[in-house]
Amino acid sequence: MASQAAAKVAQAANRVVPVNKKYTVQSTGIWETIRRVFAVDPTRSNGVPLNPQFRNPPPGSNEPFSFIDPVTLPAGDIAENPYWKRDSRRSYPQLSFVKQGDVVGLLSVGSEASPRKELIGEEGGKELVRVGEVGERGLAAFFEGGDREGKAALEVFGKGGCRLRLVGLV
Repeated sequence: MASQAAAKVAQAANRVVPVNKKYTVQSTGIWETIRRVFAVDPTRSNGVPLNPQFRNPPPGSNEPFSFIDPVTLPAGDIAENPYWKRDSRRSYPQLSFVKQGDVVGLLSVGSEASPRKELIGEEGGKELVRVGEVGERGLAAFFEGGDREGKAALEVFGKGGCRLRLVGLV
């Protein structure tokens, strides 16, 4: 058992490449002797590669504008593909808020897609101003108000008070 371990150590020592045979720039002369004295492992190289060995083609040998960059569309189109659209790491969901005044306006006047009443011209402007003033008081005041609009707005919610119904359970 001990002889096998000794054999493995001997094989490992044979595999060590001398510093002067490595493809790296090394110190020479007295500096190599000083390096070997102070080095933790004298067989290690400094890791700086020889330029002719690993720099093929060497820098500056090619003409600067001889390389043609392949453009991939639409990713390479800078004008129509800004970074903020491509950056999926920061595409967080955006919060949106609906104020009570906006809800009062939707319940009394309606939206552009489904208006509750036709508002044209000066009459429409006056109605929107009035709805804005009513909306400042809040939803509770709008529903409790004695005017017919508060009662009509409650009709939106249906008989049970909730407009949402599950399809198979009616």
